[in-house]
Amino acid sequence: MKTEKNLQDAFAGESQANRTYLAFAKKADAEGYPMIAKLFRAAAEAETIHAHAHLRVLGRVKSTLENLQVAADGEAYEFKSIYPEFLKDAEAEGNKAAISSFTFAMKAERIHNELYLKAVEALKAGKDLSTAKIYLCPVCGNVEIGEDGDEKCEICGTSRDKFIVM
Repeated sequence: MKTEKNLQDAFAGESQANRTYLAFAKKADAEGYPMIAKLFRAAAEAETIHAHAHLRVLGRVKSTLENLQVAADGEAYEFKSIYPEFLKDAEAEGNKAAISSFTFAMKAERIHNELYLKAVEALKAGKDLSTAKIYLCPVCGNVEIGEDGDEKCEICGTSRDKFIVM
């Protein structure tokens, strides 16, 4: 149906606008324009509201177990299929920045997949994940759970003290 495709396209567009505006906000902050950065962040949140509405109308927000499986499957597809192909193209073109970006993402997606699968197992056992802290590497997107991580990110080598605590 045309409306379903339109909802999917609208979701994709709103999602991309959210991420773009957040990147613009970081740049505005770095250049010393905090109010412009706030405007970008407000607009990014508005785009998130739109995207979530479209996703709900599409019926894609289900039970936590189903959502975890969808997320795990999506991450597996990215690290097994999408990023290896993107990486080949970037290598053939000698685009070192893209090679680095795709490599970091591919490795992080594998870890995300593993974490989602652990969450599936916990949920199937009637449990939530432990209450340990969740850390996010601000450079490559690696996610770690627990206090006893390496001193540096296993993917990109960023010092763990730079990680964002979720």
